[in-house]
Amino acid sequence: MKRYPVVALILLMASGAVVALSADAKDKSSDSGRLLTGRVVDHQDSPLSSAVVYLANTRTRAVKTVIVGRDGNYRFPALSPNVDYEVYAQFNGHKSDTKTVSQFDTRPQVNINLKIDTK
Repeated sequence: MKRYPVVALILLMASGAVVALSADAKDKSSDSGRLLTGRVVDHQDSPLSSAVVYLANTRTRAVKTVIVGRDGNYRFPALSPNVDYEVYAQFNGHKSDTKTVSQFDTRPQVNINLKIDTK
């Protein structure tokens, strides 16, 4: 008859562990990731509309692209905070320098402007 309190205690501890795990998982799932923004400009700091910005995940080598608008701005939302990314832009056969978004940079929003010399 003394087994019942021990079983009840084990069940109570197990249910507490499940609640703690689900609360921890909920906190991580609400993380929307990092945001990378920036502007593509020429050597006179004028926006380069229709430039293409490339974002490469250095772990998987998957590449995302975006075509900038008249203002030259680009935006890549929901990036994994645990991955390094490389970003660069191209316009009419010219390319910007490649910049890195490091996983060790803990800012939730990173802004990188890309300059293309079109001469």
